[in-house]
Amino acid sequence: MNSLTPFPGGPKSHEVVAFQRLELGVIMSLYGRMVAAGEWRDYGISNLRDVSVFAVFQRTAENPLYRIEKRPKLRNKQGEYAVFGQDGQVLKRGHDLRTVLRVLERKLIRAVK
Repeated sequence: MNSLTPFPGGPKSHEVVAFQRLELGVIMSLYGRMVAAGEWRDYGISNLRDVSVFAVFQRTAENPLYRIEKRPKLRNKQGEYAVFGQDGQVLKRGHDLRTVLRVLERKLIRAVK
């Protein structure tokens, strides 16, 4: 009497790739330090079927300075994390997010006068 009739076509699995809480914690820690240094001002997150992107902007209305991408399909090959520059060049790729983000932390190191 209380049985449900399945919707025609069956359930469609629309799985998306997303950053996990710990991964976002690492990224937001770096983001906070860069905002405090005056380097970054805004960010955007995009979760798609095969990639998740954390884009960093200096101003809201321009192209991202950096893109931090997570591609689980590349986990066994080049590494699932990558950092791309403004022109699309790969700055760093690897299996460990903290190691990959070190390429951006170098921007914080400056000579003190």
